[in-house]
Amino acid sequence: MVRLKVIGIVGSLREKGNTEFFVRRALDRLAEEGFEVELVTLRGKTILSCQACLGCRDTGRCVQEDDFAPIFDKMVEADGIIVGSPVYFGSAAPPLMALLDRAGYAARASGRSHFSGKVGAPIAVARRAGHNFTFAQLLLWYFINGMVIPGSSYWNVATAGAGGDRDAEKDEEGIRTIEDFAANMAEVLRRVRGGGGSG
Repeated sequence: MVRLKVIGIVGSLREKGNTEFFVRRALDRLAEEGFEVELVTLRGKTILSCQACLGCRDTGRCVQEDDFAPIFDKMVEADGIIVGSPVYFGSAAPPLMALLDRAGYAARASGRSHFSGKVGAPIAVARRAGHNFTFAQLLLWYFINGMVIPGSSYWNVATAGAGGDRDAEKDEEGIRTIEDFAANMAEVLRRVRGGGGSG
């Protein structure tokens, strides 16, 4: 039986920050359910903005040369995709949006998105406010790419702001929400994608 894989992409550039904490929490829960998981961080990587040049229409690949291609390949190969972003002035982190914009263009170049039928959802983390807009902003990317989005016991948002695991660990409701989401994602993956991941 094929073992299903989930990747978690961290849009924060901060090492071992709060966003990474929550994405790891989701991946750890999925690993407990028997899924193969991988964390991908944008820290230390160069992801240029989409130029809307439409060069990907000819090849199905983005023509810009930076760190985008290896991450895009992981997204295409994965059965599930989680993206996590801190809130920057009320919206998602620019490097993550650059990645998603380019991935969306390149994935649809074949006429049907490479992401259609994959399972996943975003996670938004903020010190005080902006969670809901950022969460909704990222959800739009999942919808337009034909992905299947599991729910949770609340929206996938978390409150933390001091910059480190110890701050994130204080949000008990946020942790429960992310773990509930990951459990639902495991069940949806089994039903939608088939294959392994039953622990």
